[in-house]
Amino acid sequence: MISTNGEEQIRFGSVGLGRLGYKHAENLAFRIPNAHLVCVCDIDEAKLKEVQPLWNLESTYTDFKKMIDDAQIDAVLIASPSAFHCEQIEYALDHSLHVFCEKPLGTTLEECKVAEKAVEAHPELIFMLGFMRRYDPSYQYVKSAIKKGKIGRPILFRGYSVDPESAIEDAIQYAPHSAGQFMDMAIHDIDLARWYIGCEPKEVYAIGGCYAHHEFGEYGDGDNVGALMKFEDGTMAFLYAGRTAPHGYNVETEIVGTKATLRVGSVPQSNLVEIIDDSGVRKQCSQDFIERFNEAYINEIKKFFDCIKNNKQPGITVYDGTKATEIAYAATESFKKAKLIKLEKN
Repeated sequence: MISTNGEEQIRFGSVGLGRLGYKHAENLAFRIPNAHLVCVCDIDEAKLKEVQPLWNLESTYTDFKKMIDDAQIDAVLIASPSAFHCEQIEYALDHSLHVFCEKPLGTTLEECKVAEKAVEAHPELIFMLGFMRRYDPSYQYVKSAIKKGKIGRPILFRGYSVDPESAIEDAIQYAPHSAGQFMDMAIHDIDLARWYIGCEPKEVYAIGGCYAHHEFGEYGDGDNVGALMKFEDGTMAFLYAGRTAPHGYNVETEIVGTKATLRVGSVPQSNLVEIIDDSGVRKQCSQDFIERFNEAYINEIKKFFDCIKNNKQPGITVYDGTKATEIAYAATESFKKAKLIKLEKN
């Protein structure tokens, strides 16, 4: 860390310049006070040349390990493809860097265990996982209400996450590298369900298929999938993830209790404007996750910064990442084998 005008400045490196990686790096460069984005890493050299002057970077890299070895940084943000997460977490922590990693923690439980051991070996460092919905004001309000007993005993969690049909070509292109819809999309709903309910699922049954785009079937995935889970305390959860929404990006969450029901985003909208014309009365819908969760993405990196500054571990842990991966993997197995999967109690 360096001090500027009496304030500690944390020097960051970032890996991955896909849609979300680009957003994270841009936030570090311009929207997080006293965070200094020093360098970025990506395999696309043209993209690196584009962003270096825009973000006033000291250096760029095409090799992650070289960036970690050479750059003078305090922390690294990992937004690379999911299969690289755990090995990059381990390498960065072993080089005394604080680590923020995008979800999922890993694509297999074996990978997640590697990350767990690396985090356990470096208790002096901050590790944080990017389940950004926990940092969205609406979702935080729901968590607070549940904690205060305002909904009574939770009965049912419903998570609904769909991408727009307009983005289908990108989804198809990414399919060979994807771990499937439960790992790449529904894992956010899995994390929320665990966070809200406060215990673990013990059974999961998943169904779905390729209703519009058969390409996903080549990789053992579907374009629309659903799962029903039963938690250890008897609470039910239903998850739905899709890629074919005609109206836009749509995330809805509902938690039903014995005293009240809370819903987030039940009418998807990008702003508070109502359009009244010859089609009737309507609202515009967000078209991607970056637009919908813009504030949450900034909030979570602010939280990571504050944890480093104050030497305090965040509430979300590496074990949350492992558990979410385990559940998502079980749902994927259930989908592929068309059978109920029982989860072992840890």
